[in-house]
Amino acid sequence: MIYQLSLHTAGIIVGAFLILIGLLGLLKPDFANVVQRFPRSYITGVILLTVCLVWTFWLLATIQMGEFSSFRRPLLIALPIGYGLVLRFVDEFLAVRALGILCLLAAEPLLDAAFLRYETSRLLVTVFAYLLIVAGLFWVAIPYVLRDQINWSARSVFRWRCLHAIALVYGGVILTFALTHY
Repeated sequence: MIYQLSLHTAGIIVGAFLILIGLLGLLKPDFANVVQRFPRSYITGVILLTVCLVWTFWLLATIQMGEFSSFRRPLLIALPIGYGLVLRFVDEFLAVRALGILCLLAAEPLLDAAFLRYETSRLLVTVFAYLLIVAGLFWVAIPYVLRDQINWSARSVFRWRCLHAIALVYGGVILTFALTHY
C-alpha cells in the first residue's frame, strides 16, 4: 500500500469536497464566470502542475518498483526536466492538463481505500474515482473538452444549479455512508 488512507477518511474527504463544490455552485451561480476563465489561466496551471510534480516526485522516490528500480534515478532526473519543458512549451490549456493529471493522481488513493472492502456502499467512492480517471484522461489529452463542458454547464443558471445539486446530493450520500458505515 502506498497510501494509508481508510475508506472512512476517503469518504469524508470526497463527500466534503463534493458538498463544498455543490454548495458553491448553488449559492453563487455567478461563480460560473470565474470558472469559465479557469482553462486558460496560466498561473493556476503552474500551481496545479507544481502540486502534481511534488506528488509524483514523492511517489517515485518512495514506492517499491521491483524489477524496475533501476529506472528510479533516471525518472527522478527526467521529472523536473519534463516539468520545465511543459512550462516552457505547453502554455495552451495548462490549467486543464494539470487538473487532469491531478485527477489521475487523486483517483489512486480512493481506489486503494476501497480495495477489498465488503460494503456495497464502497462503490460510491469507487465510481467517483473512476469518474476522476475518465475526466483526467480526457482533460490531459483533449483539454478543450473541459472548456466546452464548463461553457455548456454555465449556459443557464438552471443547468448550473442542477449539476451542482447533483454534486451536493452525491457528496451528501458519500459523507453519510462514511460517517455511518465505513
